[in-house]
Amino acid sequence: MYNNSLIALDRAHLIHPVASYRGHEQQGVRVLASAKGATVTDASGRQLIDGFAGLWCVNAGYGHDSIVEAAARQMRELPYATAYFGLGCEPAIRLASELADRAPGDLNHIYFTLGGSDAIDSTVRFIRYYWIAKGRPQRDQFISIEQGYHGSSTVGAGLTALPNFHAGFGIPFDWQHKIPSPYPYRNPAGDDATSIIEASLAALRAKVEAIGPDRVAAFYAEPIQGSGGVIVPPKGWMKAMRDLCRELDILFVADEVITGFGRTGPLFACSDDGIVADFMTTAKGLTSGYVPMGAVFMADHVYQVIADSAGASAVGHGYTYSAHPVSAAVGLEVLKLYENGLLENGIKAGARLMAGLEALRDHPLVGDVRGRGMLAAIELVSDKKTKTPLPAEAQASRRIFDRAWDNGLIVRAFANGVLGYAPPLCCTDQDIDAILERTVDTLDQTLEDPDVRRALKD
Repeated sequence: MYNNSLIALDRAHLIHPVASYRGHEQQGVRVLASAKGATVTDASGRQLIDGFAGLWCVNAGYGHDSIVEAAARQMRELPYATAYFGLGCEPAIRLASELADRAPGDLNHIYFTLGGSDAIDSTVRFIRYYWIAKGRPQRDQFISIEQGYHGSSTVGAGLTALPNFHAGFGIPFDWQHKIPSPYPYRNPAGDDATSIIEASLAALRAKVEAIGPDRVAAFYAEPIQGSGGVIVPPKGWMKAMRDLCRELDILFVADEVITGFGRTGPLFACSDDGIVADFMTTAKGLTSGYVPMGAVFMADHVYQVIADSAGASAVGHGYTYSAHPVSAAVGLEVLKLYENGLLENGIKAGARLMAGLEALRDHPLVGDVRGRGMLAAIELVSDKKTKTPLPAEAQASRRIFDRAWDNGLIVRAFANGVLGYAPPLCCTDQDIDAILERTVDTLDQTLEDPDVRRALKD
């Protein structure tokens, strides 16, 4: 009765993100009740390995008492403090300092948001302010990458380049432009790193020239394109694109909302890529998803231009919950956990995950295996030579997710037949092995799907 009543209430009242409303009404909600480590338990008592860390975000894993205590202690002492009017609170000040100390290069200034989408929106406002302050207001055009994801807000969804986030919303705006994804598995330039990098550089140069060299304000890139299908650019790609942006006098925004906080190994993926962006956006792993929070890292040279231009006037950008004390207290505790063993364990677990997924390359459905650290994907195809995707009638997104769920595993099943993995960094060897074993079961069941069998024969 408990579960059924929740399903009815959910159908009647709760709007779910990125869902078919009618489809969800028909399917009904799966209610999660509790979690510990890398395991979640639903309302019926069924246990599953969370191979996706919620939504790429529970990097530390579930059930850390120290995080709960940090939040409770802060709620008792000071549950809210505005950062308006020159006010502040110790947790937010200390978290900003700790993050700046660990950020690449001169990303010394931190603006706190509630999540990744409003972090991206904040960069757009700061960037427009920056160029107007520099006396170049004509620099109002923004470039991002096909299959990239930069949030679901009105502005950020236009920088995002995935059809679902555009259809029916009247976006992208005419000042938002795209260049092709590096996507090694499906790149017209081939899978050679040098060719892919050269093609991306040429595409960005051509786009800037078409828009007007004095019109482009910024370029946005993810170190790994998460929601586009965990697309891993070749080594050196981020650095080459960053260097070109510097040459063209374009601000470079590294979107680390997914890749930040140990997801790819180090605290920030940009460290491995050897770059310092003008802006870096983070969220998700910042608080391990325990409470909402995001952060914009702003380079010193950008901050100084904005600060000098505003002078005694206020920079008119703010959120009620920016620098929230409870979120900041959680962020400080999560950072301790990362540096007291979780980052190290994530590197070890990530190597085991990648090795296990690589071993699946011989499976009849596996066309590609890719990833970095605890962020990985396998791409399913019906023909390995032609890289033909699974047929639409196979309903890869729904059926594979359902099969994995029935096998005790949560993964991201993309509509194009990509399975995404982003397990918590706390995973044990047994957790990783369970993810791999249940993946094999799911693939074998999918192989027996009549729609898939017909596509394989064709």
